[in-house]
Amino acid sequence: MAAIVSVGNRTRRPVWRRWLLIAGVIVVAAFAGCTAWLIVWPAQGMPTRVDAIVVLAGPGTRLPAGVQLAREGRAPVLVVSQGHLGYGGSCPRPIPGVRIICFDPDPADTKGEAEYTGELAKRYGWHSLAVVAIPEQATRARLIVGRCFPGFVYVITGSVPWQQVPYQIAYGWGALVKALVAQRSC
Repeated sequence: MAAIVSVGNRTRRPVWRRWLLIAGVIVVAAFAGCTAWLIVWPAQGMPTRVDAIVVLAGPGTRLPAGVQLAREGRAPVLVVSQGHLGYGGSCPRPIPGVRIICFDPDPADTKGEAEYTGELAKRYGWHSLAVVAIPEQATRARLIVGRCFPGFVYVITGSVPWQQVPYQIAYGWGALVKALVAQRSC
């Protein structure tokens, strides 16, 4: 147990405790900043047109966001993943001037979606993609799709209900660490 030194009427705690508290505050602030930058408000945007729009499976408004981009004529192809937590097995209705490709990834996760997208891109000669995800998946999606697709990868985000955000942040961190450490290839 550390000794507490009494100086006059003041009690002075050991210096290491103060430095430990400062270090803890810095770690928490850095984690909060990284969470905001990488998970909550990730970089997003796309040029006027890309070769394909890829909608990743999962909760939130990503499918309506991808369909809206396709309706605006932002790409001639809309690719929709129906993997884990997908869209009930149904593709969007036809969109004039847009080819729609729906698929079930294997494995049914972002890596499986990226692998299939990479195969499609190679087959059709795509050079740019707009990936539609939720904010908590955007950084990871850009990383994983970028490993399987050599062209430009842009990310657009849909949203999830606010009640799901804490879970999605926790899941997003775990999945991002997994993508950085364990799943380093396409």
